[in-house]
Amino acid sequence: MMVGAAPFGVIFGTLVTSGPLSPWHGQLMSLSVFAGSAQFIALGLIASHASFAVVLATTLIVNLRHVLYSATLAPYVAHLPARWRWTLGALLTDEVFAVAYAHYRHKPPGATGPHYFLGAGVAMYLNWQAWTLAGLLFGAAFPRLQSLGLDFAMVTTFIAIVIPQLVALRFIAAAATAGVLACVFQDWPYKLGLLAAVAAGVAAGVVLSHASLVRSRAAGVAQ
Repeated sequence: MMVGAAPFGVIFGTLVTSGPLSPWHGQLMSLSVFAGSAQFIALGLIASHASFAVVLATTLIVNLRHVLYSATLAPYVAHLPARWRWTLGALLTDEVFAVAYAHYRHKPPGATGPHYFLGAGVAMYLNWQAWTLAGLLFGAAFPRLQSLGLDFAMVTTFIAIVIPQLVALRFIAAAATAGVLACVFQDWPYKLGLLAAVAAGVAAGVVLSHASLVRSRAAGVAQ
C-alpha cells in the first residue's frame, strides 16, 4: 500500500512546483488534508482560478467515500474514547481502511484496541509526507515524470484493496455495479458520477444482503 502511494506523492509534489502554489503550500496541503485524490483535484481547480467554494465543494464530494469507510469501521471503534475516534478518523484513507478492516473483520466489535489502526494510519501519513517532499525537492529535475505511467501504481493498489474483499456474492455485485457505473458516469461534472456509482454499488450490496437474510430466515422457519 505504501509503495503504491509513493508515485502519487512524488507527482503531486512535482505538480506543485510547476503550478501557482509555493512548495510550502504543497507540503502544508499534504500535512493538513492527507487525501491524494482531493489534493490533485484542488490543485487543478486552484490552477484554473476556481473559487474557494468550488474547491471546497468538489473535494468534499470526492471524499464522501470516507463516510462509507467510517460507517464500516464504526462498530469496531465505538467503544474507544472520543479522542481516539477523532484521531483515527483523521488518519483514515483508502489504504488505511483496507488494512484496518482486514484486521477487524474477523474479530467481534469492541474486542480490539486502536493501536493497529493507529499504526497503519501513522505509517501511511508519514509515507505521504515523505514522498510529497521528494516531489517538491527533486520533481523539477524530472520534467517528464508524469509521462512514465507511474500513476498506474495507484491503480494496482486499489486492485489489491478490492480483490481480497470479494468473498461473497453481495461484495462482488457491489464492486461490479460501482465499477461499471463509474465508467458510464465518468463525464459527470465534479466527480458526481463516482458518487452515484458508489451509491449504486452500496444499494446492490444491501439488496443482496437483505435477500440472503430473508432466505436464511425462511429456511429456518421451514426446518
